[in-house]
Amino acid sequence: APALCNRIDRNTGGIVIAAKNAEALRIMNEKIRNDELSKFYLAAVHGHMPKKADTLHGYLRKDQANNIVDISTVKKPGYKEIITKYRVLDENNSLSLVEVELVTGRTHQIRVHFASIGHPLAGDDLYGGSRERIGRQALHCAEQRFRVPEYEMTPEGIRITAPPLEQSRAVTVKSPLPPDLWALFGEDPLEI
Repeated sequence: APALCNRIDRNTGGIVIAAKNAEALRIMNEKIRNDELSKFYLAAVHGHMPKKADTLHGYLRKDQANNIVDISTVKKPGYKEIITKYRVLDENNSLSLVEVELVTGRTHQIRVHFASIGHPLAGDDLYGGSRERIGRQALHCAEQRFRVPEYEMTPEGIRITAPPLEQSRAVTVKSPLPPDLWALFGEDPLEI
């Protein structure tokens, strides 16, 4: 039976990968566990970023009861390390469009990491963003990359081989910027 391999926060748009059968789910879960799945998001954050590209480091703890997270710049008991890379793609008025690569993938990581440096996501009132221009957090899972084993069709079904990583097939799944995020920047901000 089909099953979801990953998740995104509520009110975040974009890609969620589903496996069609148990074998595909096993392969995708293994890729996620081994950090072989790269995820890229587009986010509209308040203000203009002082650095046009950077890697953010911190520690995050989830408050299960209230479904929020707390962030720290120093390691504390119960906190897990988070690493978030970004680069600025466009700036318009009081917003910046950033491409974000999750190095680690924790609950609300992108949202709280940008809020912690004074640039909350537009629409994310949970972490200090304003809903004045968009009614949800301005966050979109735009691209996921992973590699799959080579396979061949046989009369008995699909036969999966386990080649070296460089002989496997690269898969990139993309989702375009949705209209509500596009509207924050006027024209297509990705046509740069």
